Amino acid sequence: MVVPELRPWRAARPQVVRIANAVRPRLTRAVTAAKPGVARLTKAVRPGPAHLPRPRAVRTWQYTAGAATAGLALAAGVVTVAGPWDANGQRTAERDRAAALERSGGADHGDSGTSPRGPRPAPSAPAVLTGLGGTTGTVSTKKAPPDRQALADVLGPLLDASALGGGHAAAVVDVSTGKQLYGTAAGQAFTPASTTKIATAVAALSALGPDHRLTTRAAVEPDTKELVLVGGGDPTLTAHPKAGGEARSGGSWASLRTLAADTAAALKKRGIVKITLSYDTTLFSGPALHPIGVNDNLAPVSALAADEGRTDDSASGPATRVSDPAADTAHKFADYLQKAGIKTTPPGPSKATNRAETLATVSSPPLSALVERMLTNSDNDIAEALARQTALASGRAGSFDGGAKAIATQLTKLGLPMSGASFHDGSGLNRDDRLTANLLTALLVKAADPARPGLRPVLTGLPVAGFTGTLAGRYTDGAAGVVRAKTGTLTGVNTLAGTVVDQDGHLLAFAFLASDTTNPQEAQTALDKTATALAGCGCR
Repeated sequence: MVVPELRPWRAARPQVVRIANAVRPRLTRAVTAAKPGVARLTKAVRPGPAHLPRPRAVRTWQYTAGAATAGLALAAGVVTVAGPWDANGQRTAERDRAAALERSGGADHGDSGTSPRGPRPAPSAPAVLTGLGGTTGTVSTKKAPPDRQALADVLGPLLDASALGGGHAAAVVDVSTGKQLYGTAAGQAFTPASTTKIATAVAALSALGPDHRLTTRAAVEPDTKELVLVGGGDPTLTAHPKAGGEARSGGSWASLRTLAADTAAALKKRGIVKITLSYDTTLFSGPALHPIGVNDNLAPVSALAADEGRTDDSASGPATRVSDPAADTAHKFADYLQKAGIKTTPPGPSKATNRAETLATVSSPPLSALVERMLTNSDNDIAEALARQTALASGRAGSFDGGAKAIATQLTKLGLPMSGASFHDGSGLNRDDRLTANLLTALLVKAADPARPGLRPVLTGLPVAGFTGTLAGRYTDGAAGVVRAKTGTLTGVNTLAGTVVDQDGHLLAFAFLASDTTNPQEAQTALDKTATALAGCGCR
């Protein structure tokens, strides 16, 4: 018998087909979960004795209409759970994501090479990842067998690439369990370059806490009536006209102009319009110049410095620096005071006594924001300042040596694998630094520990592949938006350490370190391919 198709069903059929295809996986799971209940319900309503009245016959078209209605109702229920959906049966979030993929973008972490015209759309990962040497531009979603060897089969050949030089180390750890899924020479110490900043971040946050702020102040000596600009070791102090909106969280960077205006107002209340000016940098000690010497990647380290001693308007990356950041900052402060009606003598170095009365202060954003900026932009100036702040919090001298020892001490207290590790600075510019892949992945796992929320900026500050910081120009045809990692580059050294969500939805921490590389671009590409393969793998 042929049953005529109902007109309402015929009209709704295209919609229902699209909906059914979209919800079929969830519907299957729902049916499986409901089987026990359905069995019990069937048993409860099983027909009784034969003497009960026979139900009235129902026509075939009524069965068809009823089944269609019930199916639509069930689909609608599942769709509601999975929603929201639009009038065309497409999930709204999927539609929005598709629209976002037509634009380039991503949140800007300071000046990291992104457009100055404003923030771009938030990053969305492509539907599939770029293939490794393939022509289709996609990574296969076929999962390898769920064993440890499968991951080795994927990563091993990529890490053995000639571009990665004479030796390499690698480790991959499941963040949720702490279990190492892959390792090769993972306990061998290598020069880490800028991945050292991950260790510096964990140590600083552990010693100081994520809410700690660094304060620069102006104080007047009661006896000599000398005005002292006291450096608080804030590497983000700025002399730019606008200090607001630069920090991702916790407010704006501390403004030298604001400090001068507030100081001038306080002096005028005392009837002072002319004063001797000096500056105090004694919070930090030891050599100001890094062992690498004068370098565009790092200013002489000082407790008083505006805009990291940069001679241009840049906020990140290499730039020519002033030779004496403290003196330069003090002269700018004097100029701002003069514009506010306070005349000063040419500033010179001094030390504020414990009797000096504070007139005005400005403070940095919380340490969490400083850590994020340091990691996103690979900011060496912030790294060295935070190493010294960690030393001071630990009762050590605020120097290169004190900072290095304090970092090691803090990480040891956290129970991290320190075998083979050796610190000589906070930035990783020192070629004598040594870290293992085991330690780098352990740092990332510790930062994800629910019991240590104060360490979370270590993860949120990692550059996002294809969108922010030092990864903004990388992974443009790979795992953009999926890989988050700290880069490291020195002559002959290329490293990468961070996190990735694999095809099974597992958050993995990874660390790849290569030495004796001869072509930095080729080595960088090889590491990116390895991280992309990890993102595209369902290997366990």
